[in-house]
Amino acid sequence: MHGKSASLRQCPQRFALLACLFCPLLFSAAWAEDSYSQTLSFEQARVLLEQASDALAAADAKVRGKANLAQATQSLRLPELSLDLRRMQFEKTLSLPLGSLAPVAEDYGIVSPLQFSERDWRTRPILTTVLPLYSGGQIPAAQAAAAAALKQASAERDLESQSQLLQLVQLYFGQQLARLALEVRREVRDGLQRHVDNAEKLEHKGFATKAQRLQAAVARDQAEREYQRARNNLNTISISLANLLRSDQPIATDTPLFVISRSLQPLESFRQAALSQHPQIRRLQALGEQASEGVKVQEAKLKPQVYAFGQYDLHADDALITDPDWAFGIGLKYTFLSGSNRPQQIAAAREQLAQSEAGLREARNQITMGVSKAYNDVESAREQYLLLDSSIALARENLRLQELSFREGQSTSLDVIDARLQLGGAIVERAQAAYEYDVALARLLEISGGLTQYFDYFLQADKVLVQ
Repeated sequence: MHGKSASLRQCPQRFALLACLFCPLLFSAAWAEDSYSQTLSFEQARVLLEQASDALAAADAKVRGKANLAQATQSLRLPELSLDLRRMQFEKTLSLPLGSLAPVAEDYGIVSPLQFSERDWRTRPILTTVLPLYSGGQIPAAQAAAAAALKQASAERDLESQSQLLQLVQLYFGQQLARLALEVRREVRDGLQRHVDNAEKLEHKGFATKAQRLQAAVARDQAEREYQRARNNLNTISISLANLLRSDQPIATDTPLFVISRSLQPLESFRQAALSQHPQIRRLQALGEQASEGVKVQEAKLKPQVYAFGQYDLHADDALITDPDWAFGIGLKYTFLSGSNRPQQIAAAREQLAQSEAGLREARNQITMGVSKAYNDVESAREQYLLLDSSIALARENLRLQELSFREGQSTSLDVIDARLQLGGAIVERAQAAYEYDVALARLLEISGGLTQYFDYFLQADKVLVQ
C-alpha cells in the first residue's frame, strides 16, 4: 500500500519537471481552480498552438525563404543584362608611319612617323548581355539543390510541428491527469475526515480507542498534505500549458483521458508509414539530394563554360578609336589551373554524400526500433488500464465493507484507512495508465509521421475518464 502511494506521488511530480522546459510566466500566486479564462478541446488547443507558436512561425519563415531561393534559381538560364558606366580621364598616343609617302611629306616639313597624342575626359556607357549556353551542369545542379533545400525546410517544419504537438499532448492530458489526481486526493481527504468524525463518535461511546482516533487524524493530515501537493502540481502544469499556448491565464481542458480498448492496426503498418512519412527521413533524403547535387557542381568546375554575348556602346560618338560601336558572339571559358584544388573539392563533396547516405540508413534503423518501442508502450498501457478495472471494483467493495465493519467494531481504523488509500491509489493508477496510453499513442504517431491524425484516434476511443 505504501509503495503504491509513493509511486502515485511521483506521477504528478513529473509535471513539475516539464515546467522547466518552457519560459515560465511570472505569477504572484498560484491559480485558483475556478480561475480558468477559457475551456478548450484538444483540437481547439492544437489549432491555437499552430497560430501562437513562435517556433512554428520561425519554421514557416524558413520554408518561405527557401521557396524564394528555389524560385530564384529558375531564372539562371535567362540572359544577364548589365550597364557599365564609366567616367574616366585618359591619354592616348598614336604613331602613324607614312611609308612611301615619307619623301613627299618631308618636302612639306612633315616627319615620319606622325605622332598623335590626346588627353581628355570621356563618359563610356556600355550595355552588355551574356546568355549561358553550357555551364557544365552547374545550373541544373543549383536548381535541384535549391529544390532539395526547400524539401529540407518543409521536413524540418513538420518536425517542429510534431515536436510542439507532442508537448501539447503531454501537457494537455497531463493537466487532465493532475485534475483527476487532485479530485481523488480531495475525496480521500474528505473520506478520512468522515472517518475521523466516526472515530470520535465511537470513542465517546466506548467502541473505539483514542489510538484509533489518532491514527485516523494522522491519516487525515497526511491526506491533506497529499491534496495540497496535488493542487500545486496542477498549478505547475497549468502554467506550462498556458505558456505553450501563449496565454496569460490558465486554460481549462475538456477532452478527457481516453483509451481504445482494442489493439491498434498491425505494427508493420506503422513501420512502413514511419519509413515513408517521418519528417526526419524526408529531411535526410533532402540533405542527400543536396549532397548529390554538390558533387555535380564540383565536377562541373572541371568543364568549360560556353556563353553568348552582346555589347552595345550607348555613346558611340564619344568612343575611343579602339572601341567598337557594337559586338556580339560566342565565348568559351575554361580554367586550366585553380588554387582551389578542384579534385579535392570533388572528393570532399563525395564524402559528404556518403555521410548523408549513412546517416539516412542509421535514421531508418533508429526509427524502426522507435516504432516498435512506442507500439509496445501503447499496448502495455492499454492492457494496464483494462486490468485495473477489476482492482478499482474490488477496492470500492473493500472500502464499503471496512467502513461497515469499523462502525460495528469488527475492524480497526487502520483497515479503513488502508482501504480508502487503496481505492484512491487504484483510481489514480488507472488514470496514470490512460495518460501513459495517450502519450505513448502520440509518440507512436509522431515517429510514424502521423501525429496530425491524433484526434481521429480519440474519436475511436471507447474508454474515457470523465471527471
